[in-house]
Amino acid sequence: MKTPEFIDGALLDRVSELARTSPRLRKNHNFHRNEADVSNRLLNAIEPGSYVVPHRHLDAAKDETFVVLRGRFGLVLFDESGDVAHQEVLDGAGPVLGVTIPHGTFHSIVSLAPGSVFFESKAGPYAALTPEERAAWAPAENDAAADAFRRRLEALFD
Repeated sequence: MKTPEFIDGALLDRVSELARTSPRLRKNHNFHRNEADVSNRLLNAIEPGSYVVPHRHLDAAKDETFVVLRGRFGLVLFDESGDVAHQEVLDGAGPVLGVTIPHGTFHSIVSLAPGSVFFESKAGPYAALTPEERAAWAPAENDAAADAFRRRLEALFD
């Protein structure tokens, strides 16, 4: 039998430290046993400077829920052509703590404070993004234009 895993400050600190030292400036801590599980539950630690490529999940079961446990994030929702449709600060101190993003919605998130961590939940099993789920209008993660695109998203929250 699996033992309970408590979400406490020490766990958030450990995941944040792993994110800080990761080349991508982010790190997941999974609570689900494996990628085939029907429910994916994880901590997502993202440091300022990390670029989360805009994407969507087309599977009707793949709505995503984020709840900020610590720090601040800027959530950006896009229309089909890549124009910003909505932006929202998600902050562990409120007033907006989280979001449920409907499947089919292009989105990205930027970290606005060091040590920021959110809890994420979505239906499994894990599936890599398909070409239709990737935003054709946004640079890929390792593209030379990615840093400038990320800075434009961050500037929405200045």
